Amino acid sequence: MRILVTNDDGIDSVGLHVLARAMVSHGDVVVVAPDREYSGSSAAIGSLQQIEPELRVAHIEGIDEAWSVSGAPALCVFLARLGVFGERFDVVVAGINPGANVGRAVYHSGTVGAALTARNSGMSGVAVSQSVTDFGVEGQGWDEMLADMRWDTAGAVASTVVGALVADLPAEPVVINVNVPNVDLQAVKGWRHSVVGTVPPRTIGRAARHPIIGQEGAYSISMSWGETQELPPETDGGTVERQQVSITYLSPLQHSARSDLGAVDQALESMLAE
Repeated sequence: MRILVTNDDGIDSVGLHVLARAMVSHGDVVVVAPDREYSGSSAAIGSLQQIEPELRVAHIEGIDEAWSVSGAPALCVFLARLGVFGERFDVVVAGINPGANVGRAVYHSGTVGAALTARNSGMSGVAVSQSVTDFGVEGQGWDEMLADMRWDTAGAVASTVVGALVADLPAEPVVINVNVPNVDLQAVKGWRHSVVGTVPPRTIGRAARHPIIGQEGAYSISMSWGETQELPPETDGGTVERQQVSITYLSPLQHSARSDLGAVDQALESMLAE
């Protein structure tokens, strides 16, 4: 069993190292992670002809093989699919992200983007995230929010999820989005299958533009954070708020017939018939 471990916070992230070591008992682990912060990168791989990706050997205690890549986490998975790091991987595990990737943060998360790219490459993907102080903002946490992180809790949950997955890999690849509360393992109040909510527990509350003095037509943007809010218990964000582990199976992109978009079909038919 070959397991690729990546993240969107960079090769030096503590969460990445904890996750990688938690995977060792389940197979041969190779870490391939960005050389710097790539939070919010979703499934972006970048402009390949401009970035000309570079690899560098990295060292992570307890891990036999680790690499840093000058690109986003999805690019790390993309390169793995092309065989840059040897034989085909069976599973991609991304994280541990500091900040719950729930609600609309799922669309923007580089952690989730790596797992989605894995499925698109024929491998199952698991995204692992953990809540932070004040729940972070739009699924992201930074230095002052990382105090007293219980990384080992998320590591233990990730090990259980991945262990069960690799013991009986599904024929069709899946994507599992795992969100863990930031409490000691014995304080976790269970788990549940959750639906993707519409917002994370804490959002960007306001954004405004301000003219840059002396630069005509140029503006800076200021942002302020909204207050944390209580979310419905059946949602991914509401589950983590209640100190439970959220498990969400993310469905693949696929065609869905939309009878309410008949006007679009008719407009195209009319245009192309002319």
